Amino acid sequence: MAEQQRRWGWLALVAAVVVIGWAAQHGGHGSGASGTTVAASAGPSGTRPSPGGSGHPAPSASASPDQNVPSDFAAPVVEYARQAGIDPQLLMAILYNESYKPHDPAFQKAWLRLKPGAALGIANMHEAAYDETRTGRGFADRGWLDLADDPGLAIEAAAWYLHDLAAQLPAHPSGGYTEDQLLAMGYNAGASNMLAFARGVTPGSLSQTYLDTLRQNWDTAGQVVKPYL
Repeated sequence: MAEQQRRWGWLALVAAVVVIGWAAQHGGHGSGASGTTVAASAGPSGTRPSPGGSGHPAPSASASPDQNVPSDFAAPVVEYARQAGIDPQLLMAILYNESYKPHDPAFQKAWLRLKPGAALGIANMHEAAYDETRTGRGFADRGWLDLADDPGLAIEAAAWYLHDLAAQLPAHPSGGYTEDQLLAMGYNAGASNMLAFARGVTPGSLSQTYLDTLRQNWDTAGQVVKPYL
């Protein structure tokens, strides 16, 4: 019942954002919101990784991949996870965790008019985390807003963010969690909380829920990436 209510809530939100987006395009009250408070960096992109100009691997399962279907992006997940030296199953499981809300590019851009601090892209990355991650990397010239239209970029950034989190973990964590579990909670709650969990601090309810969801998605994620390993 809770899951059904959550889905209906997002559907209602999508409808509201569509109306607001229409009003903005037709001179309504929201027409000036797009350029006022959102930083002009890049973010998550659109409906498919671009196999040509962007240099991102093509999606795996569909000619028209859906950003709300993580399995459509198994190929780039494996590719970028390998480049970043992280577990592809972890990266795919995180995409499943983050698929709780719509990732349609138009929705994301309209949502930013209502909530400028929202996360963008198929991996739900915040602007500060993206800007920190892209520094010195091959996508350093891509802005945060690009994440809404380019799932390949969003997956690449998420992979390297996990790489950077892994570099901060102690050699022998004492919290009883696996490295992948700590990285997932770090992806959700930030590096400082991840390090606290690695020292044995008990996760709060939000982090515990994120970890529980990761465990639920773990086997599915492994099955999805297996053909590309």
